Amino acid sequence: MEDIKCLLIRVYGIVQGVGFRPFVSRIAAKAGILGSVCNKGPYVEIIAQGDDKQLADFLARLKTQAPERSTILKIETSEIPAKKLHKFEIIKSGREKGEIFVSPDIAICKKCKEELFDKENRRYLHPFINCTACGPRLTILDSMPYDRERTSMSEFPMCADCHDEYTDPKCRRYHAQPVCCNKCGPRLYIPGSEKEGAETLIFTREVIRGGGIAAIKGIGGFHLCCDAKNAEAVSRLRRLKNRPFKPFAVMLRDMETVRRECKTDEAQEALLDGPQKPIILLERSGRGEICPEVAPGNPKIGVMLPYAPIQLLLFSYPDGKDMTDCFVMTSGNPSGAPICRNDEEAVKELSGMCDVILSNDRKIRLRADDSVMAFFEGRPYMIRRSRGYAPLPVVLPHVNDGSVLAVGGELKNTFCLARGNLLYLSPYIADLADLRSVKALEEATARMERLLEISPQAVACDLHPKYNSTEFAKSLGLPVIQVQHHYAHIASCMAENGFEEEVIGVAFDGTGYGTDGTIWGGEFLKASYSGFERLGSIAPFRQAGGELAVKEGWRVALSLLLNAFGSESAAGEAAEKLGLCDKTAIRTQFAMLKNNINCVTSTSAGRLFDAASAILGIKRRSTFEGEASSALEYAADKNTGYNFEPNISTYMDGRFIIEISGFIKYLAEKAIEGTSKSYLAGAFHSAVAQMVRAGCIKCRELTGINTVALSGGVFQNLLLLEKCVNLLKSDGFYVLTHSLVPPNDGGIALGQAAVALNKL
Repeated sequence: MEDIKCLLIRVYGIVQGVGFRPFVSRIAAKAGILGSVCNKGPYVEIIAQGDDKQLADFLARLKTQAPERSTILKIETSEIPAKKLHKFEIIKSGREKGEIFVSPDIAICKKCKEELFDKENRRYLHPFINCTACGPRLTILDSMPYDRERTSMSEFPMCADCHDEYTDPKCRRYHAQPVCCNKCGPRLYIPGSEKEGAETLIFTREVIRGGGIAAIKGIGGFHLCCDAKNAEAVSRLRRLKNRPFKPFAVMLRDMETVRRECKTDEAQEALLDGPQKPIILLERSGRGEICPEVAPGNPKIGVMLPYAPIQLLLFSYPDGKDMTDCFVMTSGNPSGAPICRNDEEAVKELSGMCDVILSNDRKIRLRADDSVMAFFEGRPYMIRRSRGYAPLPVVLPHVNDGSVLAVGGELKNTFCLARGNLLYLSPYIADLADLRSVKALEEATARMERLLEISPQAVACDLHPKYNSTEFAKSLGLPVIQVQHHYAHIASCMAENGFEEEVIGVAFDGTGYGTDGTIWGGEFLKASYSGFERLGSIAPFRQAGGELAVKEGWRVALSLLLNAFGSESAAGEAAEKLGLCDKTAIRTQFAMLKNNINCVTSTSAGRLFDAASAILGIKRRSTFEGEASSALEYAADKNTGYNFEPNISTYMDGRFIIEISGFIKYLAEKAIEGTSKSYLAGAFHSAVAQMVRAGCIKCRELTGINTVALSGGVFQNLLLLEKCVNLLKSDGFYVLTHSLVPPNDGGIALGQAAVALNKL
């Protein structure tokens, strides 16, 4: 026994529900290792005994050959006394306290996809086929360790064949918790109908083929689905969903269809067809067949591939009839409400929007909408982080004592549970102005706390006193830590990048409640996890009209024109020539501004973009958040090299401000002269990027800090982001940007949690 060593190895990360223990058993056999592997909940524990060469071989395989769906975050190894061992075995799960890592839901794998359409396979056309490499995880899970009795699949006893596979270490369905087949698995049905099983699929396909709309229960909730080539069907869905212009996502049958409809690169295709299968915003090819009504006026389209067996069957069920290769596949919910997850919600909320509801009796424990992303500098740039990514934790470099719940913002709500150095962002909830979303937040936080075994010591929320998220936080009976909105944005960017030094934070968005009671949104901050200082901002302006000013950019444009031209007569004349609104509206707005009626003071970069869009006649009103500013981005000539010298002055509270009136006047005068909208939109983006550059140089002069973090919803604008990053790097700044955490309000819970942990 002198040359034999025994190691106790603990592997932390996504190592449950991904075939990790069978993998360990296989590499132990190849390396000649004796011992055991056991699931302990927070980690997988391995006893590995052999000589130095065998152990080195085993550890190398463990680190480099792990299952594709696993994520190893750390491996702890210690030597223990050698034992009398005769084999390597997989032993029964134990349970330990500690860090918990939950696998997100995983898209159907290639092997299961092949079996789904193999007539000789016993799971032929089975709508719930899965294995250790794919299938639902988070959305069916009750508690850890991840075993069948702690999932919603516990309601479906395995047949003898499935049980044999489930207990066979050599089978790829060994301990695949959702494993089932046509004999023992969940069933498809149409609520209120006697149709079950295959006939429901055939009927639903017929509805879609005939131009109808179907509500389809998937992994994390319901989708509304119709033929994306059928303009009449898409227009009808828009009317029923009260969604006149906001783009719909599409699900395309296969990669060949994606290439026909869109321009792609290797990295985008790999992610589209990988285990997450998010929606990716891709540039249209110009030769596609998807109707314009899917994404009106938008040069891009949100595309995903089928990730659940039911979706593959909707495209390719062998009923002898042709089917479109392009579905609209949009979240099944009323505007602003959370995605429907059960029959009761679907019947109540979706019946008026569809012609059939295709459901099943596998319960969804936790909602998970589709993740949405763009690409920036060759890597993902998240817009909505949910299915496939939540609840993978962000890992901070240092460990904090304590635990917190951060409830996020009012729009695009997600929450974050944090303990130690692990910060778990939730799947997407919805906008909390809708009380149904508040209820969904309440249910989801309670479930995630149980699942992750985190009992928060405090709750973090926004500063805004009237947000439903703030009220929810205060209702929990925990100490409340309020984190200013834009500070939370910057902290989220720092946390995602694992950065712990002070930064210059540039937070550009639409609305955030400031410490002075005004609306912030164009901020330059000195920030660390311990606090922030507002160094500067865009020059303040007034917004008249309350919430209408958020939706109607022409109102903000009038205020900016008044500041720029200096008199009501000159500003009014310019507004008339620009066609912003009629004379009555101009007089009314000016009167409101003069008498401070329903006005707020703002530094919002988001409203600045809306105003520019209105001045250029691109979009004067928005039917959804970001519509006018997105249209401005798409209209811009990306190569416009407009040179703008920002004027920086000192405001009465001591911060610096970047004047915008001069450029607004230039923009209006050139638009009136008939200068190309494309040129002026490009010039606007260049001017804002140069404002960011000037502000950061000023911050560096004041603080000596050379790292810039860019966050906030305005930085979803990839043209602006690219211009800012290039300018800042050319001036020697180190630039932090987001990737897998959204720059918009869907990411601020991460920042709230990071700041709150530091305060405990």
